[in-house]
Order: sequence, then structure tokens, then C-alpha cells
Amino acid sequence: MKKFASLMLAAALALSVMAGCAQKTSGAVTTDGSTSMEKVIGALGEAFEAQNSGVAFTYNPTGSGSGIQAVQEGRCDIGLSSRALKEDEKSSGLTETILAYDGIAVIVNPDNPVSDLNVDTIAKIYTGKITNWKDVGGQDAEIVLIGREAGSGTRDGFESITDTEDACQYRQELTSTGDVITAVSQNPDAIGYASLASVKDTVRAVTVGGVAPTEDTVKDGSYVIQRPFVLVTKTDAPLSEPAQKFFDFAISPDAAELISGAGAVAAN
Repeated sequence: MKKFASLMLAAALALSVMAGCAQKTSGAVTTDGSTSMEKVIGALGEAFEAQNSGVAFTYNPTGSGSGIQAVQEGRCDIGLSSRALKEDEKSSGLTETILAYDGIAVIVNPDNPVSDLNVDTIAKIYTGKITNWKDVGGQDAEIVLIGREAGSGTRDGFESITDTEDACQYRQELTSTGDVITAVSQNPDAIGYASLASVKDTVRAVTVGGVAPTEDTVKDGSYVIQRPFVLVTKTDAPLSEPAQKFFDFAISPDAAELISGAGAVAAN
């Protein structure tokens, strides 16, 4: 009887140890924010899950502003922003870590003959000073301005670089990068902007000042319409063990090839 009790105790201890080990390798990592970062975060999340069995990685594509708010409110581990944090956001207790850099491509319909625009001309188009494609070498047609919603990191980056904050005369303000691409692909007179990593062959990226948006031109700075991809965390609140492990992986040199494959330029 004593021998049986001893065996039962040993079995219980073994199960306890196994449960403890499982707990260490299981868990969840929740991210929320920029739709422009979908390809990059998707690639990183998939690789992270493959290397860490038992850990579930989730990404909620809500937009940069919503992702920042989600971190502030404790609704996710890591926020995703395709713009730098503002000073008031930093002072409220948030920290930014630059994961990568991304070009913002200025896109037109493939049937549009216009192939190059400089930043000044782009600004004049978006502020309504130029309203017809014929004035920039295109057809005699009204320019249809497509952009992102207020709070979008892509919009913030585009307007900051083109110096058009609060002055753009949008026909449509859409809530995701994919929606902008779809809208431009369906309208031969439309112009929009989207993350370089997300551009599909249903639209065409124009050169800006003669420079095409590519990984190399973003990296060397010659393509001027670019912005950071940022991981947002609470300054004074440590991440959970799985979230910290993902964070460390994402900013490590080991992740650079994955980020590059997703169309962005790794910061490390």
C-alpha cells in the first residue's frame, strides 16, 4: 500500500512538472493596429508561432490610432503604428521601437498615363490646386482623391511629408490600405497612397521626383515619401513572457530577412 501511494505521489509530481513546463511554453501574444503592417507582422507572427509551439499569435488590423489606444487601455500586448508616436502619446506612458521603414507609394490606375510626380505637385493635387490630370501630363479628366481616415499612420506620414496636414480635399477617406488600393484599381481617374509592402499589380506606383519606391530607395533615403513601422508598448509595464519573446525576435537581426520579404526595410 505504501509502495502504491509512493507511486501515485511520484506520478502526481511528474504531472505537476509537466504542467509547469507547458505553462512556460504556452500563452498568447496579441497585437493591434496598422493595416499597412499586415504583411510584415503576418510574416513575423507565422515564423514566431512555428518556433514557439503552444504560443498563439494574433493580429487585429484596426489602424495605427486604434492600435495605440489599445495599448493604452491594456487591450493588447503590442500596438502597431505606421507613424512615429507624438509627444503627448509618449508623455502618456508609451514607448516606440522602430521595427522597419516603409515607403508610401503614390498609386494610380494602370490605365493612367502619368508616371512621375514630384512632392510639390502631389501636394498641389491633394490640396485641390491641381484638379485635372491634363495639367500633369494625363488625360482631360477630374482627379479623384483617395486617402485614409483620420488617425491612420499612412495618412499621417503622407500628409507630414507632403506638408498637406488638414488641407487635403479627399473624395473618399477609407479605413484600410486594401480599400485604397481597391478604390484606385476601379477608377481610372483616381490617385491614392498606400504602403509599398501592400501594393498589388492592380494599381501602379508612380515615381516621385524620378525615384521609384523600392526597398533599396527607401533604405538609402532617395525615395522621400517614407515612414517608420513602430512597435508600441507601455513604458512602465513589462510585457508577458511570450510577448517579450516575440518583441525580442521581431527586432533581432534574425527577423530582417522576413521583414525584407514582406516588402519593408528592417531597422536592425
